[in-house]
Amino acid sequence: MSTSRQLTPNQVAAINAVTISVLVAVVNYFFIRNWWIALATFAALFLISYLLIRYFTERFIYRHIKLIYKFISQTKATKREEFYNKSLLPDKSLEEVSAEVEKWGEQKKKQIELLQANEQYRKEFLQNLSHELKTPIFAVQGYVDTLLNGAMNNEEVAKKFLLNTSRNIDRLVNLVDDLDEISKLESGQQELFKENFVIHDLVNEVFESLSIKAAGKNIKTLVKKGCEQPLIVYADKEKIRMVLINLVDNAIKYGKQNGSIIFSAYKTHGNLILIEIGDDGFGIAEEHLSRIFERFYRTDLARSRKEGGSGLGLSICKHIIEAHNQRIHVRSRLDVGTTFGFTLEGKKD
Repeated sequence: MSTSRQLTPNQVAAINAVTISVLVAVVNYFFIRNWWIALATFAALFLISYLLIRYFTERFIYRHIKLIYKFISQTKATKREEFYNKSLLPDKSLEEVSAEVEKWGEQKKKQIELLQANEQYRKEFLQNLSHELKTPIFAVQGYVDTLLNGAMNNEEVAKKFLLNTSRNIDRLVNLVDDLDEISKLESGQQELFKENFVIHDLVNEVFESLSIKAAGKNIKTLVKKGCEQPLIVYADKEKIRMVLINLVDNAIKYGKQNGSIIFSAYKTHGNLILIEIGDDGFGIAEEHLSRIFERFYRTDLARSRKEGGSGLGLSICKHIIEAHNQRIHVRSRLDVGTTFGFTLEGKKD
């Protein structure tokens, strides 16, 4: 049974019309003592009062409701929406309209919160980008000014400064290349060339390419026990190589002396392969894990910048994996280690 909070204007008009008509018919019968006249009075008065109440209720209330709908839609109504406003809207209860307005308000609130978060992210991004650019630029400027002021006459000093200048220019080039890579991935301009390949072979190639760097900290690269069986994935091989290089390189940078980096791969549900790169390094504090894939986000500013890199590596990894319609995740604990994992589609016939 409908409650007063769920009544439509038609029901409100009917209830009021019945109430008025009954009262008038009863009074009429009390004075005239004729049932037929009382019933005729009831019928005529019900019809007239019902139509009048319904008309003015709809005209007053739904004129304002239509204005509310126009406001919350923020777009010009189509013919279908105009039909809806004229034909279906009057049948809605005020409770339903209120619920829709509350829903619209909640959506706007979320939009505002998202805009505020994006604004904060934009500020942090510009601040970090400015810092990343200024550091090598100022270094290059310092070396060049020193050379122009006479240091170039000293061959040993000149060579040292030019090497440092070259390293800082390489850092700038890498930063610009990484930014360009992310822009292409975000805009969808970076086309994927998928093929079947053995993920174990690619990981071994990456381990080999970074072996000298790993040897500098006496870090061993291993395949996890039980994961030796080669698995075939269907993906862009060179893009996945970039992901693995970033993950292994990070594991070396932030790994402990005499530590190890372990690769593992598993078949999961459906036709997915889970690939993981784990280390026993310093680990990442829990409060940083949700932001680890943001551009330029560093968990330890001093140590991260000392280790080098553009600060975009993990962000690039995330975009590459998402371009494959897959997900990347991280598990970590301080002084225990970090494991990055991502899924790829399995062999495609």
